[in-house]
Amino acid sequence: MTTSSSSEASRPQTRSEWASTLPPWRRLLAMLNWRPVYDIEQRTKQLEIENKRLAALESRLDSLLLNADLSTQTPPATGSN
Repeated sequence: MTTSSSSEASRPQTRSEWASTLPPWRRLLAMLNWRPVYDIEQRTKQLEIENKRLAALESRLDSLLLNADLSTQTPPATGSN
């Protein structure tokens, strides 16, 4: 029994994977409506989703770093010259 990770589950199907799930008559219709940029469109959508997710993570990281900088106080300088 194989299990798939969450990244594999969210991976969009390629055109050929999608077509292989169709019955023969539907595969013929899909071939007539073939668009060579289908895979590129799907990949572009996935990249947009990933970019939004990364931007949100980067924003959270920036706020955490800012809060850490604000909470870290430098010790007062002592005059030991």
